[in-house]
Amino acid sequence: MSDLVYPLNIFYEEPDPDRWVPYDRYPRRIIRFFRYLVQKPPPPSGQRMVYLNLLKGLDRLDIPYRTNDFRHARHHPEELACVVGKPHVLDKYDWENPILFGASAFPHPIDCPNLFEEYPVERFLVPGAWKKKMCEPYYGEDRVTVWPVGIDTEEWRPQFSNSEKDDFILLYNKIHWYHDYFESTFIGPIREKIEQENIKIETLGYGSYRPSDLKDALRKCKAVVYLSEHETQGIAYQQMLASGVPIFVWDRGGYWQDPEYFPDRVRYRPVTSVPYWDERCGVKFENLTEFNDRFMAFWDRVLSGMFSPREYIVENLTLEKSAKHYVSIAEDIAEESSAEVTSIQ
Repeated sequence: MSDLVYPLNIFYEEPDPDRWVPYDRYPRRIIRFFRYLVQKPPPPSGQRMVYLNLLKGLDRLDIPYRTNDFRHARHHPEELACVVGKPHVLDKYDWENPILFGASAFPHPIDCPNLFEEYPVERFLVPGAWKKKMCEPYYGEDRVTVWPVGIDTEEWRPQFSNSEKDDFILLYNKIHWYHDYFESTFIGPIREKIEQENIKIETLGYGSYRPSDLKDALRKCKAVVYLSEHETQGIAYQQMLASGVPIFVWDRGGYWQDPEYFPDRVRYRPVTSVPYWDERCGVKFENLTEFNDRFMAFWDRVLSGMFSPREYIVENLTLEKSAKHYVSIAEDIAEESSAEVTSIQ
């Protein structure tokens, strides 16, 4: 390991702004503390999972790091700062350290078009290939790097074989926008088709379950129907694959659909719901017609054991592989920054 970047200086914070009156964030923190003494805290967001899984991977590789040590960074401006997210961390103070920023950043470069001018950011990390292509016209090809976080394949592993499960399928609903419309024209008909084939359904909605709920569903279900407009990485579906459960996934393609941006501010395509995927993982469908045409062929392959989704995750997206990739990016940036300082001197 290069001695230029160790221990890694890693930064991640959730924003905690005042909500109703100045400084009300402080009593709200106390209230949250006591509330979590009697009830479980909410599950971590996808962005926080990026940070937590990166740390897990570094731990498994015995790579040292500091977390949120702003004092150290301030006193060692020559050292690389790895700002995983969120974006407000960039404004914590006047950074002098070279920064590796992402992948828990902002949705689109128009949110911070002068990122590389306003901050000493050396590289912008994104979770997948289509997000990189979306960002390149704004930041440049060389400044945007793909880095997906790893999946904990020990935590997410098969509990039962399909022969030990009843005929259950998990209907996983991560449709963000225009939900009433999709419920009547898309989700409802999908549910009816599955029920017509005498297959029982478990249902989970994104943001309304805990990891233990997903694990319980995966122990029971032989497959997943995964509904999401698009994914920059898709940690949840990759946890499903790591658990050995194949997916019949809606991969609509087309435009990035976030109504905060589309169609007036940003028109980018194509996107995908499964940026990390091969034929071992399952089958894709684009619309309701393809769902109806392909579902039973997919289900027959599930019953025949023809998919091996965990193999794909183990080969490509483990905690260790992801952390090693992150470290290699950090080393490259640190060495480039050191070379620039040397040339100036």
